[in-house]
Amino acid sequence: MEEDDQLVVLFFVKRINLSATFLLLVMGQTSFDQKKIIDHWIESSDEDFLTMMAMFESKRYSWSLFVGHIMIEKLLKAYFVKVNNEFPPLIHNLLRLSEKCNIELSENQKLFLISVTAFNINGRYDDYKMSFQKTCTPEFTNDWIEQLKEHRQWIKNLLIP
Repeated sequence: MEEDDQLVVLFFVKRINLSATFLLLVMGQTSFDQKKIIDHWIESSDEDFLTMMAMFESKRYSWSLFVGHIMIEKLLKAYFVKVNNEFPPLIHNLLRLSEKCNIELSENQKLFLISVTAFNINGRYDDYKMSFQKTCTPEFTNDWIEQLKEHRQWIKNLLIP
């Protein structure tokens, strides 16, 4: 594959959030570079953090929480790569993902992960969207964003070598 083609593929892979596995296959790479894959998930999560905050500031509250889910998911996938030395599973359930990472969780952390996973479902499917948008008041969303920030830092701390 030509270098220009690789850049185009990389652009679309990042835009539509395809897995690192797919990226390697498309790029014709066969080696597993744990550090590069972890860095990819962390950098992408950091971009999502900024997007979450921009959505909140623009009063797109349900979307900010939807992106908050993606942000946490990507950090958990980075941690999965760190502890399992393999590509993360293609799942969105944060509790299940953290279990696959063998993270010991408190009941509050489990409840947080279950709740944030619901943001993914409620923000994605039209039958749930309208109800979720009504739930996402500025106060409700701000409270959850604070929790998302705290859990983001907790997972990032797990990623520190």
